[in-house]
Amino acid sequence: MPAPNPPHASRLTCNNGLALIVRHEPRLKHSAAYLRVAAGSHDVPAAWPGLAHFLEHLLFLGTDRFPPAQGLMAYVQQQGGHINARTSERHTDFFFELPPAAFEGGLERLCDMLAHPRMNTADQLREREVLHAEFIAWVREPTTQHERRLFQPLNPAHPLRAFHAGNRYSLPVPRAAFQQALKDFHEQYYQTGQMTLTLVGPQSLEELITLAERHSAPLTCGEPVRQCSPPPLSVTGKQRYQHVDGRRLNLMLAMEHLPVASDQALAFLCHWINADKPGGLVAQLRQLHLIDTLNARVVYLFDGQALLDIALTTPADSAPHSQQIIDAFDGWLAFFSARQPWPALREEFRLLHQRQQQVSSALALARIEGQQCASHLSDQGVQALRAILTQIQPVAPTTCQHDWQLPTPNPFLTSEKEPVNAGLIRGQTSAHRGLRTFAQDRLRSRRDRSAMTFSAAMPTDSDEAALRLRWHFATAHEPAFLSQVQHSLQTLKQDAHHAGVELSLNAQGNDWLLNMRGVQEPMPTILEHVLRSLDAPVQHQAQGSPEAPLMPIRHLLKRLPERCQAQALPAINDLQQGWASARWDGLAVGLATRTQTLIAAILNKAPGIPDTDLSPAAAPMRTRQWHTEPCASSEHAVLLFCPAPTADIADEAAWRLLAHLAQQPFYQRLRVELQLGYAVFSGLRQFNGRTGLLFGVQSPHAATTEIFEQIRQFIEQLPTLVSTLDETSFIQARASLAQQFSTEALSMADARDLLWHAKQAGHSSDYLKALYTALMALEPSTTLNAAQRINQPYCDWLCLATSSETETFNRGRS
Repeated sequence: MPAPNPPHASRLTCNNGLALIVRHEPRLKHSAAYLRVAAGSHDVPAAWPGLAHFLEHLLFLGTDRFPPAQGLMAYVQQQGGHINARTSERHTDFFFELPPAAFEGGLERLCDMLAHPRMNTADQLREREVLHAEFIAWVREPTTQHERRLFQPLNPAHPLRAFHAGNRYSLPVPRAAFQQALKDFHEQYYQTGQMTLTLVGPQSLEELITLAERHSAPLTCGEPVRQCSPPPLSVTGKQRYQHVDGRRLNLMLAMEHLPVASDQALAFLCHWINADKPGGLVAQLRQLHLIDTLNARVVYLFDGQALLDIALTTPADSAPHSQQIIDAFDGWLAFFSARQPWPALREEFRLLHQRQQQVSSALALARIEGQQCASHLSDQGVQALRAILTQIQPVAPTTCQHDWQLPTPNPFLTSEKEPVNAGLIRGQTSAHRGLRTFAQDRLRSRRDRSAMTFSAAMPTDSDEAALRLRWHFATAHEPAFLSQVQHSLQTLKQDAHHAGVELSLNAQGNDWLLNMRGVQEPMPTILEHVLRSLDAPVQHQAQGSPEAPLMPIRHLLKRLPERCQAQALPAINDLQQGWASARWDGLAVGLATRTQTLIAAILNKAPGIPDTDLSPAAAPMRTRQWHTEPCASSEHAVLLFCPAPTADIADEAAWRLLAHLAQQPFYQRLRVELQLGYAVFSGLRQFNGRTGLLFGVQSPHAATTEIFEQIRQFIEQLPTLVSTLDETSFIQARASLAQQFSTEALSMADARDLLWHAKQAGHSSDYLKALYTALMALEPSTTLNAAQRINQPYCDWLCLATSSETETFNRGRS
C-alpha cells in the first residue's frame, strides 16, 4: 500500500508551553482557530455536576479588557465569521472562523477571555438561568431520553451514567464552596499544559506561529495534568448489550485496554460498517427488509476505553428480528476480519479523506487537526483494529450465512478516463453512432435553450465549484415521491460525500432543489447519476426511519420557506406526470470551461422543460401575516421575517446593514439581559427573491405574546440604534459588511446562494459588485430611513409562532 501523504500541519510548542498546530492552506479565504482544553464534564468534582459546561458559558461574558459588546462573540458576528464552543466528556473546545484581516483580533480576544474571565456573581446568576433553560429543553428531547437509556446497563460508577448537564440546582452560585471549586477548576485546567491551539489559514506558517506566540502570552503557564482514569465500563465483564425501543435497535459494544491508534481503527471500522454498497451489511439487511437505516458511531473514547453504538431503525417493531439482525452483524464482522489487512479499503479510506480536505473550510480543517482525526489507517492502526475485532466478536461463531462482499470502489474517487459522451443517450453505445432517434432530436432542440446559467462572478481555476438546479412543478406531489427519490440517492449521496461533493435534494414549496458543492472534477459524473435516479427512482416500500420531533424553533425554520411561497397547487399521484409539466433552471459557479461543457451536455437529459425565464414563486405579502404552527413541545417559539419593501439592490443593502448592526444588540438584549430564552438569533435571510430581517426566539417559560412583544420593542428601537452610532463606528460597520461580499472573501457555496437569490430577484450578472458598491454608498441617513420604514404599517411582516396571534401584532396597521 502506498505511504500516506506527508502531514500538512506542523506541530510545535510555544514559549509558554502551549501545544501549537499550524496549517498553511493558500486556497482558503478565511482563517480559523480551534483551541482544545483537555478537561470536560467528567473531570468535574462529583459535588458540582455541570460546572465545566457552566464555565464554558461564563468565559463568553466578557473581560475587563473586552466587555461583552467588544468580546469574541460580538467581534466574530460583526466580522461575518462563525463561532461556537462545546463541552464534551474529556475536552472543552472553543473555535471560530474569520476573514484573515480580522483573524488576529479574534485570537487576541479568545486568549484574553480564557486567561482573564470576570465571573462576577451577577453574571453567573444570569447565565445559570440560561443554562437551566438549555437543561430543560435538553432533558425533554426524545433523543436525550433515548441516549440516557442506552447507558443504563453500564457500570453505575462510570461517569457516563452520571448527570453532567448542569442546572439551577446543581450550580449553587452564591455558595463559597462552589465558587472555590469553579476557581480551582479554571486554574487547574485552563493553563497551557492542558491546551492545544490549532491555527489554519492562508497565512504563512511563520505568520501563524507569530500570532500564536503573541496572543497566547496572557495564558497561565502550566504542566500537563493527568486526567483520572474511569472505572470499567461494565461490572459484569460483558462487552455487548442491546436496547430495543419500538422501531429502534441499538447494539452497544464496550471495549477496554485498547492499544495506541484505536481512534484510527474505530473510524475505519465505522466507515465500512456504514458503507451502503451491494454485498455489505447495510444493503443485505435492507434487502431482507430488516432495517431502514444503520449508523455505527463511537459515543465514547478515552484512556483505552471505547463504546461503539450500532444504531438501527426497522420497518416495524425491532424486537422480533433483533437476534437475526445481530447474527448478520456478527457474520459481517467475521467476514470483514478475515480480509485483513484490507489494502484496497485502506487506500480508498486515505483517498476519500484527501479528497474531502481539498474543499474543507478553514474551520473544518482546524477541527480535523485539533481533534487529530484519522486521515488514514496506519500499520499501527491495523494492529489496533485487530485487537478491537478480537474484543467485539462473539466467542461462538455465528451460523448466519450471507453472500458478503467487500464494497465496490467509489466510482467518483478516480478521474474519468474519457469525458461523458453527450452524443449518446441512455442505452446506446458507440456502435449506434450515426443513428438518429427522435429522442436525440429532442435533446438537440433543448440544447439551444439550456436554462443553466454559468456564472463568471467567481474564479474558475480552483478545485471547488457549486451548482443548484430547481424544478418548479405545476402541480403538487405526494410527499412519498420526494422520499422515494431521496431513497434512490442514498448510496450515490454517500459516494459523492466521500469524493468531496456534498449532494442534497430537498423540497421547498412546489420546487425541488438539487444542490452540489465541492470538488468539481467528479461533478459531471455525479450529476448524470442523479438525473437517472430522478427519472426512474428505485421503488422502496419501507416506512422510513422514525423522525424525532423538531424543537420548536427548528420546526418554524423548516416551515418558513413554504410560507414565503405561493399558494398550494392541486396534487397529483404520478411522478412521471409531474415531470411532464415541470420546468427547470439552474446556476453554477466556479466551473472550469471543460466542466461547463460536460454539465451542459448532461443537462440535455434532465427531466422537465428548461425555462430560461422561470419566475420566482414568492407569495404576495398581505402587509402583516401570522401563521400558527403548533408543535408537540411545551416550549414556545416565534420567528418574525421583515422583508425589504422592494427587490431594489439599494433596499437590500440597507436591510443587510440593519441586520448587521442589530445582530449583537438583539442577542444581548433578549438573551443576556432579559433571559428570554437560550435560542435567540437575528440576521438576514433571502427566500425566492425577497430579502428580509429574521428574528427568532425559543423560550422555556415565556409565551408567544411576550416573545413577540419583546421582538417588536427591539425593532422599534432600531432607529435609535442607528442614530446613536458615531461616524467612525458606522463607517467601520459598513466596510466590514461590504468586504464579506467580495469574491476574495466568499466561499463557492455562499456565492452560489447569493447569485441564486440575484437570479430570482431579477438582478444583473454583476450582482456581487453592485451589492458591494451599494453597501459602500450607504449613508447614516439612508440607513436610519430603512430602520424607520421597517416599523411602518405598510412594511410587510411575516410571523410564524407556536400559538395564536397576539393583540399587538397588527398594532399601528392602517
